[in-house]
Amino acid sequence: MKPPPAVHYALEVQSLSQTYGNHAVLDNINLQVLPGQIVALVGPSGCGKSTLLKAILGTHKPTSGEVRTDGIPVRGPNRNVGIVYQQYSLYDFLTAEQNVSFGLKLDETTFLTRFFTPRKYIAKRREHNRRAKEFLYQVGLESACGKYPGEMSGGMRQRVAVAQAFIMRPKVVLLDEPFGALDEAMREDLQMMLLRFYQENLIAKREGRMPQYTILMVTHELNEAIYVADRVIGLSRFHTQGEKGAAIVYDRPCPVFSPDDPRDFSKFVEQREELRKAVFDDTYIKDRDKYVTFWKELSSLAKDVSNQRVS
Repeated sequence: MKPPPAVHYALEVQSLSQTYGNHAVLDNINLQVLPGQIVALVGPSGCGKSTLLKAILGTHKPTSGEVRTDGIPVRGPNRNVGIVYQQYSLYDFLTAEQNVSFGLKLDETTFLTRFFTPRKYIAKRREHNRRAKEFLYQVGLESACGKYPGEMSGGMRQRVAVAQAFIMRPKVVLLDEPFGALDEAMREDLQMMLLRFYQENLIAKREGRMPQYTILMVTHELNEAIYVADRVIGLSRFHTQGEKGAAIVYDRPCPVFSPDDPRDFSKFVEQREELRKAVFDDTYIKDRDKYVTFWKELSSLAKDVSNQRVS
């Protein structure tokens, strides 16, 4: 089932394909992400996850097709798309607060304003630092504003990188296996951070505001994918047209968890096994649309809610 036509999307990938010479990597990728969704992207190694992220980020032009963020075509790196890599993109000589505010400095001031209007520049920098502190508070680092990356743990540095990306207010943030290098305790801590982001999105929607956290996260951990996301996308070439390249062979909603809920992975054993079979089992060749049911399930859920209100 196709998504509804008259809906505003934070991210749209339309008929995107990528080939390198005679090697087909991605084939006819179509993806629509609503504002406020946290979407997990999983798939076998080498299936094209990074290629898809690069196309969305705007650093690599696809062979065919188009990417749009907030309805605007992606022609190159731009303010609408942010990214957090597994390796922290922080400056060692800047504090946490300075790292987070650095993008604002480059975006909202110029060399001329810094040199010729120092009073305005100082006032602007105070505003940038205030906003940086607010974001560090949101990711639980209000006490680390003055620390340098070398004085922080890996989990703290990754939180700074997340704040660094979100402070620019992009329409969508890409997380490229952001927790892969962390130990289990740090990983769980950052998973809680994403669940808190999702709860903030739900509050914003209830209040009629635009949710500010729209995330597409690549992960190789299936438990993590189902736990922190409200939707899981599976990319694979194990389908009947696999010679044309990897395709989205899985697209289904996930159960939504609150940060206060116990970490009970037994609640989604069935979906995890279905995901493993549909995306990772190279002996299970199926129609590429067999498990692509997100919009159909979303439509059915909306009808059920509507019927409950009427009754």
